[in-house]
Amino acid sequence: MLDDHRRLSQAVHQPALVRLHRALSRLRSVLTVMNTGAHPDDEMNGMLAALRFAYGMRVVVACSTRGEGGQNALGPERGGVLGVLRTAEMEEAARRMDADVAWLGHGPGDPVHDFGFSKNGDDTLRRWGEERVVERLVRAYRRYRPDIVIPTFLDVPGQHGHHRAMTRAAETALALAADPSAFPEHGAIDLRPWQVSKYYLPAWSGAGYAYDDEVPPPPATLNLEAAGGDEVTGLAYKQLGEWSRAAHASQGMGVWRDNPVDRWSLHLKVWSGGEAGSEYDIRDHVPATLADIAAMPGVSRPAAAALQEAQVQIDAAIAAFPNHSRIVDALSDAARRIEEARKDLGEEALSQLGHRLDRKLREIDAALFETSVNTARAVFDGSAHPGARLVLQAHIDAPGLSGVTTTPRLPAGVNATAMRDEPGLVQYEIAIPESAPHTRNYPEAFDPLGGNGEAGLRVASKVGERRIEVDLDLEKPLKIGPRHSLSLDPAVALIKVGEPASGIRVRTAGVEPTDWQVPVGWTVRQQGDAWVAVPPREVGAGIATLVPVVNGRPASSVRTIAYPHIRPTSIIETVELRVLSLDVSLPGEARIGYVGGGSDNVGAHLRRLGLDVTDLGEAELKAGSLSAFTTIVVGIFAFGLRRDLQAATERLHRFVEEGGHLVTLYHRPTDAWDPATTPPRRLVIGSPSLRWRVTDPAAPVRVLKPEHLLLTSPNCIDAGDWQGWDKERGLYFAAEYDAAYEELLALNDPGEKPLKGSLISARIGRGRHTHVSLVLHHQLDKLVPGAFRLLANLVQPA
Repeated sequence: MLDDHRRLSQAVHQPALVRLHRALSRLRSVLTVMNTGAHPDDEMNGMLAALRFAYGMRVVVACSTRGEGGQNALGPERGGVLGVLRTAEMEEAARRMDADVAWLGHGPGDPVHDFGFSKNGDDTLRRWGEERVVERLVRAYRRYRPDIVIPTFLDVPGQHGHHRAMTRAAETALALAADPSAFPEHGAIDLRPWQVSKYYLPAWSGAGYAYDDEVPPPPATLNLEAAGGDEVTGLAYKQLGEWSRAAHASQGMGVWRDNPVDRWSLHLKVWSGGEAGSEYDIRDHVPATLADIAAMPGVSRPAAAALQEAQVQIDAAIAAFPNHSRIVDALSDAARRIEEARKDLGEEALSQLGHRLDRKLREIDAALFETSVNTARAVFDGSAHPGARLVLQAHIDAPGLSGVTTTPRLPAGVNATAMRDEPGLVQYEIAIPESAPHTRNYPEAFDPLGGNGEAGLRVASKVGERRIEVDLDLEKPLKIGPRHSLSLDPAVALIKVGEPASGIRVRTAGVEPTDWQVPVGWTVRQQGDAWVAVPPREVGAGIATLVPVVNGRPASSVRTIAYPHIRPTSIIETVELRVLSLDVSLPGEARIGYVGGGSDNVGAHLRRLGLDVTDLGEAELKAGSLSAFTTIVVGIFAFGLRRDLQAATERLHRFVEEGGHLVTLYHRPTDAWDPATTPPRRLVIGSPSLRWRVTDPAAPVRVLKPEHLLLTSPNCIDAGDWQGWDKERGLYFAAEYDAAYEELLALNDPGEKPLKGSLISARIGRGRHTHVSLVLHHQLDKLVPGAFRLLANLVQPA
């Protein structure tokens, strides 16, 4: 036994053997478990890692949104762009625990999208369309045919409304998925009714940092405990789950825990077998292995015998690791036996069991491929756009394969011509027709076995006596975008109503526009190396949208999203110049230092207002003359993202005492915010955040100090300034604070008591500290006039 462990330890330090071990571990089970949630990061990574790597189950994460309505702790991506980033993060998290992802929503243009925080499951289902969400879940149940479904959250007051809606829909979809009369149109896409065997709820509270479940969780009927640790890494499964969660870096996820216990308590709410019986293992009462299938009613004697022998061979292959030749022999025989059993199954049995056998054959092919390949890569060389010709290259170093053939998988209408085919290298010329549409920004699913994206490579070969086929994904997905990407600088501009209208100078990068679509009264002319957009002589308040045109079509841009923790991705967007005309006055003699964490565009918006703004880096915070500024603005999350800012708190406090105005935009309690030492006076950020936020963007705003300087100068903030807000009013409100702070506003969601910590300000020494929990940065991005007028007031000298 000691020698076996030593050999295993040596083996897993070699990447090819790690892949092989992971591929073999899939063969332990024929079960599928689906975890449902509303956002990327809602999945129960630790438990799913245990079900996948300890038990060998297929794991599917069903997620309703792309997280596009959330926050970003990494950079400035917002809205649809953030949705693309979080989609890539969810895929990376799934890749790390070998899970599928089934997306129910497809970005901001889809009714099922992340519209921001919700406290109400009924309202969420109304906005998404309850029947729409349920139908998409039924579709997922019928496609993936899960034996077990487990929502991450409970449908209880105090939970995020999106979570509550998904849990409710997941349960509603159970009976409908099994009902042949429900959604009969699914038959046209070969989706047959499916009965989920077990539906569990988490037997733990979801209360904590963000949420505040008002009722206790249901009693545990099963304690799921994975003994030992992961065979490959030696980690506890909860630790392996945290590595997966760390892929959600835009949400600051992933926390290392020493010596965690791999145990989860579940409540069995629905069991298709009738009354819930006693169970000691999540696999009780469902067929977990090929041997279990062999013992099921309706399986013929020849099929049962073949499946039992297949199970013996799978067990032998797993035990033979890392002996390639023994693995190949055992798996080849197992595949042959499964194919024999499939032929001997009757039509009724095949309708219920065939998907398990087909999946096992695909997993065996993947494992056989790993016995024989050192590396396998597929890459595109060239830019993908309508009319383009580019080269697809496949590099396959696989001494154990014979008779290798490759077939490109391409979008409809895209053609491939073989250019070169020699051992280790295959090349195809890919021709994209002029009529090809742009690739959608949001993929519909992710499969760890491959076949992702609109293009890839199908590799067929022989391993031993078995002919196998596997899907090889491209290292960077093929994304057909515009022939020429265009970007504008600036893409947003401000005009002050009542001042002489001057032209807005805009530079372009990429292709030059051939024309512009402009509102009535606007003109655009080319001037040197730039374009000048000229508004009407008397421009009214509002937003004007100017669209550059290239060869008769609105111009598009391709924006690449690249962070170290994800594979590079991109988003294709229509290019626009948005111009906000507003009535705003600026504070006199304001000299502003801005300390951003990269998570908002407030510094840029301050400049658009025409204010004097300097970005403060580490050198300025450490030893620069802060007295050169009248006001210092700290962006959202910045204390948590910048160590130099954390180290400068004493200097910031002195800046305030000596007459400066410090403005801090909202922070989470986890953003290195120490209530006693981070702000100049004690200020506690409310937790759980659900209790300290106002999610209705139209919630009434009651002004508590109507004569306060920050609400009257240089702009008189009135009811109109609170109109047109998007997504929500604010979050992470201050909950407790020193008596020096004055409460300026009171806000509340319907039926809740007023909160007074959204905007507070204190005179401290000769200066002032103002803390802002309103979502100003988001309103500025949405060009809400009142947000700019309020911001101009907030940055005035103390």
